[in-house]
Amino acid sequence: MRSAEFNKEHVLRQAMATFMQYGYNKTSMQTLTKATGLHPGSIYCAFKNKKGLLLGAIEQYQQDRNAQFETLFSQHTTAHNALSALLDVIVDECLNGESGQVCLLTKTLTELEGQNDEISSVLANNLISFENSLAKVIQDGIERQEISAKPDAKERAQFLAMGIYGIRTYAATRRQAEILRQLSDRLLATVLT
Repeated sequence: MRSAEFNKEHVLRQAMATFMQYGYNKTSMQTLTKATGLHPGSIYCAFKNKKGLLLGAIEQYQQDRNAQFETLFSQHTTAHNALSALLDVIVDECLNGESGQVCLLTKTLTELEGQNDEISSVLANNLISFENSLAKVIQDGIERQEISAKPDAKERAQFLAMGIYGIRTYAATRRQAEILRQLSDRLLATVLT
């Protein structure tokens, strides 16, 4: 059997956008074939099934986000500036994304939590990875004495991650720039004091 030839990253990003727009359950194979440009057989050959394509899309999403955040964090010399820039990105995504479109992890977690152990485990690991990235930025700020040592970086990172996911969820029903920026500013102030 000949293996399918396609740009895997492109296909995964197209699948990612489709799952973000419609959710897993409402995304049909027909929709995925149209979005990715692949025939159903190619999707099954490369990813085994729709769940395999979702898992691949989640992995690509996490790789893209990690690269985006590493670049963002490297551009700032203080924890305050780095985390402020991150929250600006999050709020801008909430305001400028397509209607009803949220982050892939939030969408998938909301829709599928408890229904599939493998997907739940992947999502939990991605959240831990995100928290670890935040904790590193906060720990660097603690070591540079920009931030007090208590609460510790891990606890602050968990609170910040919770707040970010809360802002994303809140924005799904109240997409108002002023409110989202106020919530973001308050979240940052709470994390850094």
